[in-house]
Amino acid sequence: MSENSCDIAFGYGNSSTNKNHDLIVYHYGYEKCKAQHYWTGVRDHYLIHYITSGKGTFIYNDETYHLKKGQGFLICPNILSFYQADKEQPWEYCWVGFQGRRVKHYLNQLSLSVEQPIFNCQPNNSILSIIKKMVESKNITKGRDWFLTGLAYHFFAEIIQNTSCPNQVQDNKNYSDLYVKKAVDFIEKNYSRRITIEDIADYVGINRKYLSSLFNKIMHTSPQNFLINYRMNKACILLSQNLLSIAHVAHSVGYDDPLLFSKMFKKYKGMAPSQYRKRLMSQL
Repeated sequence: MSENSCDIAFGYGNSSTNKNHDLIVYHYGYEKCKAQHYWTGVRDHYLIHYITSGKGTFIYNDETYHLKKGQGFLICPNILSFYQADKEQPWEYCWVGFQGRRVKHYLNQLSLSVEQPIFNCQPNNSILSIIKKMVESKNITKGRDWFLTGLAYHFFAEIIQNTSCPNQVQDNKNYSDLYVKKAVDFIEKNYSRRITIEDIADYVGINRKYLSSLFNKIMHTSPQNFLINYRMNKACILLSQNLLSIAHVAHSVGYDDPLLFSKMFKKYKGMAPSQYRKRLMSQL
């Protein structure tokens, strides 16, 4: 460690260290580093830094990155890293260290990995204020673990809402797949509600026309057809339960009008819901 000290505020995270938990906060804080202050070594957990001012150098996985305000970097477990504040404009940064069962999934959503550890953030984000709330949490006596975990998710959300990957041409297909996957996930969780294609597009963060073009390209169908098919397939499962009326099944898959549901079911399945149920019962 450099002999130059830093102005620093930090804290330690969740009391639980069970790595079977989805997300565990290890530590967090923010620093105003002196010129050429550095750290080098290996971590046993994940760590994300976000630079709030100044600049510095990050050496990781045999790559050297010269970073500045608005950028951040990921450190993964068991990989040697080195980062140092600039001599003329030493950086200030905030950070969160974490581990957990779902961490790799979360980092994948952030498009961060060993191979791509750098991100750019739009200005006027709330990342630093989130970290400051973490530091202030030491005064919380009840529910602090939940509070910290919630702030960690907020930290991830703030990055994904404001970030882009620098100095690397992204594969458009990867983004297309991600958008469609996100849309499908939304449909799977909300098919029972009165959702529209506009709702799906808003959730994904793209316009309806672009969403439709991606679905046709990747799924070989429109988002509307996918949604209706998904609902009808769920309806087929529910129709095997005799205690549920056709109206109950209709409401369960997002249709307030049982007649409209029956019409759509016949169109997509080739028979009325009542006929489908009779056929199922005859096979028992």
